[in-house]
Amino acid sequence: MTETIRLNRDARGVVTLWLARTEKHNALDAQMISEITQVIRHLGQDKTVRVVVLAAEGKSFCAGGDLRWMQANMTARPEERAASARALAEMLAALDTCPKPVIGRVQGNAFGGGVGMISVCDVAIAVPDARFGLTETRLGLTPATISPYVIARMGAAKARRVFMSSRLFGAEEAVALDLIARVVAPEALDGAIEAEIAPYLTCAPGAVADAKALVHMLSKGADSALQEATISALVQRWESDEAGAGIAAFFDRKPPPWAL
Repeated sequence: MTETIRLNRDARGVVTLWLARTEKHNALDAQMISEITQVIRHLGQDKTVRVVVLAAEGKSFCAGGDLRWMQANMTARPEERAASARALAEMLAALDTCPKPVIGRVQGNAFGGGVGMISVCDVAIAVPDARFGLTETRLGLTPATISPYVIARMGAAKARRVFMSSRLFGAEEAVALDLIARVVAPEALDGAIEAEIAPYLTCAPGAVADAKALVHMLSKGADSALQEATISALVQRWESDEAGAGIAAFFDRKPPPWAL
């Protein structure tokens, strides 16, 4: 039984994984990270599942990492910080390597880790009003564990436009950055998702899984060494004075000390 996500499954083997922490704009905390990881691993091994749709309830797709969760990690023991960073990295890796096609249904804003979750979808479709941003540096953090997936999705040159500045950008720019495949009106979103699902239901499931594995092998995705490096980078940021000041300023509703 999960509390932060819910699943819908139809007779065709299409499973929709709904982020359901709407009161927190689907921000990722320890429980949600754990539940997504466990569920996506199970779905990946379930031979009756053909396609996974990653969707979200409420106004936001995913606001990124829950700042209370991050703040708690800053004061935790070193081994606890490392374990939290590893859990986030493993969730992203589980989504990225899921042998089923993963289709992102982006009905609202996605920031930070939300952009990372879109980046590990095989394809994602958004509505025109959705806004995006890698907003970590504004808080004294960095997009560490999501970085291999964001850069693989956008390419380094395009990622540089938005990776460090915390600048927000719209859905059309998200298409230009290759984060989103296309933009459709809200009332057309479910139809567009169904159009992405339908071709997979004519394909051999094992062949789809093997083809996806080939993409990972040939694109040299995030390996264990790179994953360890991003975990270390996130832990170091959590330990930094800038991160402490940035998150404290957020909760105090004041500008951080570096803001001009």
